[in-house]
Amino acid sequence: MTDSSTFLRQFVRHPLTVGAVTPSGAGLAADITAAVPGSGEPVVVELGPGTGAFTGAVQRRLAGRGHHLALEINPRFAARVARRYPEVEVVLADAAVLGDLLVARSLPYADVVVSGLPWAAFSGQRQRAVLDAVTGVLGPGGVFTTFAYRHALCSPPARRFRRLLDRTFEEVTVGRTVWANLPPALVYHCRRPLGQGR
Repeated sequence: MTDSSTFLRQFVRHPLTVGAVTPSGAGLAADITAAVPGSGEPVVVELGPGTGAFTGAVQRRLAGRGHHLALEINPRFAARVARRYPEVEVVLADAAVLGDLLVARSLPYADVVVSGLPWAAFSGQRQRAVLDAVTGVLGPGGVFTTFAYRHALCSPPARRFRRLLDRTFEEVTVGRTVWANLPPALVYHCRRPLGQGR
């Protein structure tokens, strides 16, 4: 079964946790993973890898370095990514327990958190809980990247999430629109959580 057909089937069954009908494209994957360091041994956490569109891009940037932890709540997606990328530690878990997972692995913090989660499908409470987990694990100089679909930017959940990002991070920059993605999307690059005592 292709990634696209798997994605569509999982969207039909779980629209509030999958959030899209097709995997992200290569251009969006390149933009969202651009913060992954090209040297050193970084800890990269991926939230909601789906069928692995961002996973492959992270792996290419890491080139065998560091630690790549991917959290996926959908068992079918998790199994698919684990088979395709055996060098990635894939965990069937909710993104809100991210802090506990890093502690259990003696990882002090994440250098980069890349999110493929469907934020616009989440309630305000759910958005806050997951974002709190993200800011709780970001290390000094850490970066959080996530994306939004261009057509949905004016929807109430998307606007609420953007306001939440602005209240949570000192710096939120918006990347270019990736028109070749289906649907077109852009990336938020977020740095320096406000109130973080690091």
